[in-house]
Amino acid sequence: MTDPSTKPADPLPWLEEMPPRQIVAELDRYIIGQGAAKKAVAIAIRNRWRRMQTPEAIRDEITPYNIIMIGPTGVGKTEVARRLARLAGAPFLKVEASKFTEVGYVGRDVESMIRELVDVAITMVRTEREDDVWPQAEEKAEARLLDLLLPAPPATGPGEGGLGTKSDEPEVARREKARDRLKGDLKDGKLDDREVEVELAPQSYPMPDWSGPPEGSQDPGFNMGEWLQEMLPKRKKRRTVKVPDARRIIVDEELRKMVDMDDVVNEALDRVENHGIVFIDEIDKIAGERSTTGPDISREGVRRDLLPSVEGSTVQTRYGYIRTDHILFIAAGAFHVSKPSDLIPELQGRFPIRVELTPLTEDDFVRIMTEPENALTKQYQALVTAEGSTLEFTTEGIREIARLAWQANDRMENIGARRLHTVMSTLMEETLFELPEGGVRTIVLTGDMVRAKLKAIIENDDLRRYIL
Repeated sequence: MTDPSTKPADPLPWLEEMPPRQIVAELDRYIIGQGAAKKAVAIAIRNRWRRMQTPEAIRDEITPYNIIMIGPTGVGKTEVARRLARLAGAPFLKVEASKFTEVGYVGRDVESMIRELVDVAITMVRTEREDDVWPQAEEKAEARLLDLLLPAPPATGPGEGGLGTKSDEPEVARREKARDRLKGDLKDGKLDDREVEVELAPQSYPMPDWSGPPEGSQDPGFNMGEWLQEMLPKRKKRRTVKVPDARRIIVDEELRKMVDMDDVVNEALDRVENHGIVFIDEIDKIAGERSTTGPDISREGVRRDLLPSVEGSTVQTRYGYIRTDHILFIAAGAFHVSKPSDLIPELQGRFPIRVELTPLTEDDFVRIMTEPENALTKQYQALVTAEGSTLEFTTEGIREIARLAWQANDRMENIGARRLHTVMSTLMEETLFELPEGGVRTIVLTGDMVRAKLKAIIENDDLRRYIL
């Protein structure tokens, strides 16, 4: 657990130059509409940086304003939170409230989401550190590979013709020349079919997270699973593999040597406590009136167990204690049957900011298919290009796809933008199946073509419900 009296190094320095308006502009590149939700999360993430600039005496008192998003499925609730976390470089975890149960019953412990968030942060920081030292690790791996491909001759003493004597200078020069030639062949991939013998570190198997000190122990970081792992024998074994596999094995080994895991864990814990984001989906599933006939495990118990983490508590993990006071919690739910006021008052108080996401219209579907950088049309164009062909959409074709998707949502269950995926997959199924054998060609999806391909499905109510 980090010391609150010490100002931690801010891993997100870019926030100083990115006000909320720019954060919203970045989210606009991937998500259409939902301005209220974008504005709320932009302010929340900017407040992270603002808090770091405050005096130490008040910094720990400034807690995040958690957000609850209200809206039907498929309108962008999860995507807003996920894109925000990716933009901020913050540890992010999505959990479903309906998966939790009251402690003591079968299910997931509510505090497990904090432990999972720590694991996410450690993976994130370790990856960043490995990326920083990747070039050096590759250089060392290449040198070790060359030593395996061209082993050094046995050392001999002076006067016995050993390397290092004046008489061996031509041999040294020949060896260096051969090594340089091998180095060039290695970079060009000419040695990929060669096999070398490498020494493998012992395989580590995942152990249960028996976090918590045993009886009589005062060590909060004690983990029985890790202790058993340490007790297992660590004999290395040798294995003959091809050069590309050997390079990967050696690079991984060098990265483990160069990355200080203690430092990684410390930074990860700091990021969790000061920048972590937990997205709690389906929170409407645990809302409802209190049971009068006994404890409702799926609702009352989860609400009661969820409150401490959201309110601010200390959670024990295998790496130490984590304070949740400054973790940003974003909850979301459709609230078709229940409403936010059905949550217990204490939990409502921990989500002071409420934003309502609007259902998507036909025009929104058109924009979703054309404007974002990861638009569905661009994804299918990339897939077709991989086969050497070209896929084009006319304006009328895109409009027709959007109309059919909106119509399906209107007549059946409204699943938001996800309906575009079902319509597009049905529309492109035959093309993608036949494409490899059709040769290089240009495919143009017009409005008439879209209607012709989906006519039978659209006109048959039962078929439409089954396929779309």
